[in-house]
Amino acid sequence: MTPRYALLLVATSLVVAATPSFAQDAPTPQAPGSEDRKPGELPAPHNNLPPVPAPPGAVFPGAKPKQQAAKPVPQDRDGLLAELYTHLAKTHDATEAAPIAETIEGLWLQSGSDTIGLLMGRSANAINEQKNDLALQLLDAVVELAPAYAEGWNRRAYVYFLQNNFEGAVGDLRRALALEPNHFKALEGLARILRDTGQKKSALQAYKQILKINPFQEGAKEAVDELS
Repeated sequence: MTPRYALLLVATSLVVAATPSFAQDAPTPQAPGSEDRKPGELPAPHNNLPPVPAPPGAVFPGAKPKQQAAKPVPQDRDGLLAELYTHLAKTHDATEAAPIAETIEGLWLQSGSDTIGLLMGRSANAINEQKNDLALQLLDAVVELAPAYAEGWNRRAYVYFLQNNFEGAVGDLRRALALEPNHFKALEGLARILRDTGQKKSALQAYKQILKINPFQEGAKEAVDELS
């Protein structure tokens, strides 16, 4: 394990531990890893930003100044991701894989833009409150302002799924994967839709690809066994 990799894991784990994820109260879809998630239901996209209150410019109660600003994208983000993907693919169990996967998800989320961070945070709040039309408007702005930001496409795909717009969801998931081919969450979403729409061969290929990237992605091995 390289010193840079070890430090990155520690730093990101502290950030993730200090920030909330999507709410898990029914009927809002459950976050990844929830035992209450229904078969065929897409996992909620990873959210590493605190909820953003209105009006614009409001601060989060009790938050430190560093928590208010969008996290800068590391200069060697692609190199860090490549190193993390290599470590993730070589993990021996889920306990070892989990913090690496979480660190990768944190890097996916970083846009380097205060505006994008604000829009993503507001979209998370809208999804929590089941205001999917509002979430879609916010995410339309994200992908328009930052078309090279893969997580924006992945998040909008999730909202499309909630609206039963599977064609829109698949289109956005493919855009996310074109930008970030190792995005195992986008692959998982795509695989679930393919499986649920009867495209079992394509779904099987997607699940196998997930396992190459993240050998301990929850439910992927079981899906491969089921579809094989």
